[in-house]
Amino acid sequence: MEKPDKSNHSQCTGIIRPVQDALDVLNGKWKLPIIVALLHGYKRFSEISRQVPGITDRMLSKELRDLELNQLVKRKVYDTFPVTVEYTMTPYGETLKDVISALHIWGEKHRQKIFGADLVNEPVDKSNLG
Repeated sequence: MEKPDKSNHSQCTGIIRPVQDALDVLNGKWKLPIIVALLHGYKRFSEISRQVPGITDRMLSKELRDLELNQLVKRKVYDTFPVTVEYTMTPYGETLKDVISALHIWGEKHRQKIFGADLVNEPVDKSNLG
């Protein structure tokens, strides 16, 4: 029986840790849709809420705070009456464009493989998945 290769183990761990860190920051149902909305420019809270169907205001507020804490999103408050608040991606957050693009491409290929060519752009009924 061969001994496990320690260099292979540490190489694997070296890959897993950063991936897990990234997933910890982007986890949940709502963060990626919010990021996608904000990658298309400045948005007010209500605009984000409309572009991310199904999210509650309370959840949107929480997720925006988390994204802001991770320096992915910037919140700008304008001294107007009533107060205007806009959200945008930070330059650091903009680095997620390639990640989102890669997920989009992979997701389209996956939908085509699993659901067939006719369903690539159709919404998925997740109740049929198992």
